[in-house]
Amino acid sequence: MKQPAFDELVQLAAEMINKARYLVVFTGAGISTPSGIPDFRGEKEGLWQRYDPMRVASRTAFLRTPNIFYDWFRPLFVTSWTAQPNPAHIGLADLEKAGIVKEIITQNIDGLHQKAGSRNVSELHGSALTFRCPSCRSYIPSENIFQEFTTGTEIPLCPNCKTIIKPNVVLFEETLPVAAWHEAEYESSKADVILVIGSALEVYPASTIPHNAVLRGCNLMINNLTVTPLNNLASLFIPLDAAEFIPKLAEQLL
Repeated sequence: MKQPAFDELVQLAAEMINKARYLVVFTGAGISTPSGIPDFRGEKEGLWQRYDPMRVASRTAFLRTPNIFYDWFRPLFVTSWTAQPNPAHIGLADLEKAGIVKEIITQNIDGLHQKAGSRNVSELHGSALTFRCPSCRSYIPSENIFQEFTTGTEIPLCPNCKTIIKPNVVLFEETLPVAAWHEAEYESSKADVILVIGSALEVYPASTIPHNAVLRGCNLMINNLTVTPLNNLASLFIPLDAAEFIPKLAEQLL
């Protein structure tokens, strides 16, 4: 079957959204790679092709070898801190301001949706830009430790109790944040259209959000460069770069 052309895909997606009562967007790493954020699971340049995630990004790694954990996390933090939203993030923020996008559910930890201006964002895997003390539960704003953390090699400590602080990201061996998960489930339960952007839909349990929505009768659109396990359930598959497709879609809708 011949793949529809770019403009036709934009038109088809716009028509589906125009008929929607409640549009929810579900994003993964592919929306942020144009901003310079590395993909974790990419076949060629994914972080897990270069690192053993259980050695550098698990709860065990953080607790037992925090020096190894922070050697891995520090450059990811700097990249997330300095990265800027690309046209896909900005397009979604514009659609939210217009009342078209009701909620963004993201697997990303880079904070780029918020930097672009989106307000209704559920971060299923936490945020690389905030820290918390596991001992006294103090919240430590990133700007308080940015200079010292990014220019040195020291492990960051809580200013109150001197315990090693932890970034607010979900590590391997950890459960998803309850509040974000409940919000994502609630918002997706109201959706009649879910637009997946830049996610291979392979990470459990996050991938169950769009899957369960489809089982409830929700229409699914997938904007991803590669085929996903849910393609057979999708009403529309859009194998285009999100940074090119989403701005055109927003232009069509606004």
